[in-house]
Amino acid sequence: MLKQRIVAVLLVREGIVVQSIGFERYLPVGKPEIAVEHLNRWGIDEIVMLDISGQQSTAPQLERNIAKVAPYCLVPLAVGGGIRTIDHIRDVIKSGADRIVLNTSVFDDPKLIDQAATRFGTQCIIAAIDAAPNGSGYDTFVDGGGRRTGLSPKDMARRAEDHGAGEILIQAIHRDGCKMGYDLELIAEVAGAVSVPVIALGGVGMPAHMADVARVPGVSGLAAGNFFHFTEHTAATAKAVLQTSGVDLRHDSYADYRNDAFDAQGRLRKKADEALEELLFVHYVDEVI
Repeated sequence: MLKQRIVAVLLVREGIVVQSIGFERYLPVGKPEIAVEHLNRWGIDEIVMLDISGQQSTAPQLERNIAKVAPYCLVPLAVGGGIRTIDHIRDVIKSGADRIVLNTSVFDDPKLIDQAATRFGTQCIIAAIDAAPNGSGYDTFVDGGGRRTGLSPKDMARRAEDHGAGEILIQAIHRDGCKMGYDLELIAEVAGAVSVPVIALGGVGMPAHMADVARVPGVSGLAAGNFFHFTEHTAATAKAVLQTSGVDLRHDSYADYRNDAFDAQGRLRKKADEALEELLFVHYVDEVI
């Protein structure tokens, strides 16, 4: 069985990484290259970088974003935001992206998925689905959550898979930035409707939320955005907590917290003074990957 992945999602607006709250409020975080460098050092498994600047400024911006982060990115990099043509997909991949994220095109032009999957392989295409409750179920949205499609999340996921998408990224709009945990019902509905792997996104406030969604059959990627921005070594500490919950993950960073204690929020407990004194004499050499 494949190990599950910890995926960091970076939202980039006008060249700056931002924190998103409900798809409505955006707070600046910093430069994308700095965020990528830190995530690599702290044990992230994959990075998804989505440009939300808007269609007019997105096309050239994607390549500029990739050029900034590529020297620092040592893990698979998926990129999306305003991609509408097969030529643009080619340019983004040539710029250094490993995979492409499509959202609006899944609804407006699903044949683009066919073309991309034929040319670059199904493993290269991630279909991103934004969803929110409608009272009796869920609706899906495109154009950055601004346009309702009329399709349910599972129908949108099936459409993407039928046209050649190799993975589904499902995000709950109503959980974006809330720190309440994933919408497990929504994720289970999508994961149960397709045979391709699913990445879950939206609502992470502590590692326990990742442990909850890791138990949903079909979920292979545990993704978060804001959660990774404000605490050092967040990916490594999250992996340590998840390991105690039985989630099988890769541990490839020198920052290994599997033998440490955590509180209910997933924060490290203070070590005994004797242990801290010993750490003064532990030398970690620079990693060579």
